[in-house]
Amino acid sequence: MPSARSSPAVIGQITRGTTGTNRLRRVDRWIARHPALRRAPDPLVIDLGYGASGVTALELHARLARARPEVEVLGLEIDPARVARAREQLAEVRAGRTSFAPDARVSFARGGFEIPLPGDRRPSVIRAFNVLRQYDEHEVGPAWASMAVRLAADGLLVEGTCDELGRIVTWVAVGPDAVPLTLTISLRLAGLEHPSIAAERLPKALIHRNVPGERVHALLTALDAEWERAASVSPFGAEHRWRTSLAAMEASGWPLQERSRWRLGELTVPWDAVAPRAAD
Repeated sequence: MPSARSSPAVIGQITRGTTGTNRLRRVDRWIARHPALRRAPDPLVIDLGYGASGVTALELHARLARARPEVEVLGLEIDPARVARAREQLAEVRAGRTSFAPDARVSFARGGFEIPLPGDRRPSVIRAFNVLRQYDEHEVGPAWASMAVRLAADGLLVEGTCDELGRIVTWVAVGPDAVPLTLTISLRLAGLEHPSIAAERLPKALIHRNVPGERVHALLTALDAEWERAASVSPFGAEHRWRTSLAAMEASGWPLQERSRWRLGELTVPWDAVAPRAAD
């Protein structure tokens, strides 16, 4: 199992520490089918800033192991007390007193955006969720760069945020060169009133950009409009209404990706479709 270097120069701030069971299921399942994990020669995954409980790292391993049984998950936190707490939880897992596999390839260490790992080992995926919300927008790029440089050649940084129950989730996929690739919005469709509710949980790079004139605002406005137009198919279910909405957006020129995942309440677009205008 991976371990941190003896005295790493920890980079970053301690997160607020809110951790919810099953909160990150949507993004975990997306990572599980991504080539960055499935094709990785060394399927090491980092759960950066897991918070007050190590449960998200354990859940991440359980979900990813269905796709890559040999996957390893390393949970990193800046706060030593949180690392100690997660290791206590792991001891309970090892003793067979939890619902997680006692031999789960999971470990915990102290670390931040520098992603401390021994030797030349590089992770295939770094998941950093609900970490950058407390940072300023201008700090996002440097944080992405610090993490991305540690990735394997075909690795992926998945940085995003979600609500407390994991029903509203958004994330940016970032490549090893620190260039953002896509934005994904994933919503619980049952009871959904307006898809633009995702605005309150956009990644830090976009959350202040949901204003007229910005691309992400145009995306959410178009999504709401098509959702309203698709109300006539509501009797066939929320999934059908969502897929009808996305098909209409695609027909109008929005470059939607990952059509096979529409049924899950997901929408993925290339980053340049939502990139902040200031980046032009």
